[in-house]
Amino acid sequence: MSSTKGTRQVREPVQVYLDPPDVGLLDELVRATGLAKAELLRRGLRRLSADTLGDKAPGWSVERLIGMVDDPAAPADLAVQHDQYLYGKPKRGRSRVR
Repeated sequence: MSSTKGTRQVREPVQVYLDPPDVGLLDELVRATGLAKAELLRRGLRRLSADTLGDKAPGWSVERLIGMVDDPAAPADLAVQHDQYLYGKPKRGRSRVR
């Protein structure tokens, strides 16, 4: 990863009110993944946008990965697990064609 020394990434704080079932779900995801709540919410937003706005031009995902390189919070195994970070884990019951 490249150093971000001398540059500052500006993040916008967002306040979210969750119902108790959603709080429980978020807490369960924190325990299962070891990720922070904010990171889980960011990933959920990205996944929803990919599912909802899926009509992107070919190659759009590469730009997203490139942008992560400068992010100090980017996962260390990004190169190896890039599909997981872009698309999530495969759903159970789905067969993969090899």
